[in-house]
Amino acid sequence: MNYLKTVFFGLVNHQEFVNGIQQAMNNIRPQDGMYAGDNLFTYHRNLSFLEDDALMRAFNTHATTDVEKAILWRISTVLWGARNGLRLEGDFVECACYKGTTVRVICDAVNFAKQADRRYYLYDLFDHDPNMSHHAMPEHSQQLFADTKARFADCPNVTVTQGKVPEVLADVAPEKIAFMHLDLNNADAEVGAMEVLFERMEPGAVLVLDDYGWLAYRAQKLALDPWFEKRGYSVLELPTGQGLVIK
Repeated sequence: MNYLKTVFFGLVNHQEFVNGIQQAMNNIRPQDGMYAGDNLFTYHRNLSFLEDDALMRAFNTHATTDVEKAILWRISTVLWGARNGLRLEGDFVECACYKGTTVRVICDAVNFAKQADRRYYLYDLFDHDPNMSHHAMPEHSQQLFADTKARFADCPNVTVTQGKVPEVLADVAPEKIAFMHLDLNNADAEVGAMEVLFERMEPGAVLVLDDYGWLAYRAQKLALDPWFEKRGYSVLELPTGQGLVIK
């Protein structure tokens, strides 16, 4: 089983790079277990997530853009953390949900709407200010907040909040957290979120840091490493560019 996409970032000549990936693939025997996309190229792997029917049904329904389709491995990591969270008390959190695609996939894959005893808290600015240190995303707009809320109209236990993290957490935030995913693209915001939310995570809860391993967001790694070290933790950098911590 292979999963091959042509979305890669930070390239000088995209076509030459993709041609190089193709040339490498031509020299692999057997040509199986290959994943290409999202700055990953690997082969002879099990790619177990491709056999996860619940994940793939939800992913094929909600991942519609080229970038969303390329980050399947990242989404499978988030789903792993969320499934672990179902064993624990507490709610789920995603800071910087953008359009809510990842959370929508997770909700469908675990039937979150039926989890009457817990909530999923989503946060984002949804619109981009040019003065912000991080770049805009293609669908940032004044309409995105309403569109994202509408995306979860059939999930009454999903709370979508517009506001700046960590400030907005003073108004809307769970007391107990069973799973958390941060994708803030900003070092100060991620440390601020940790200051408020990490102690609320239940023992055994998984934290996924989307940007931790990406060189473009190295400032976040440099800010988070000493923060966690002071508390006796270290972050595992994953090949997907994510970071992983288990409380």
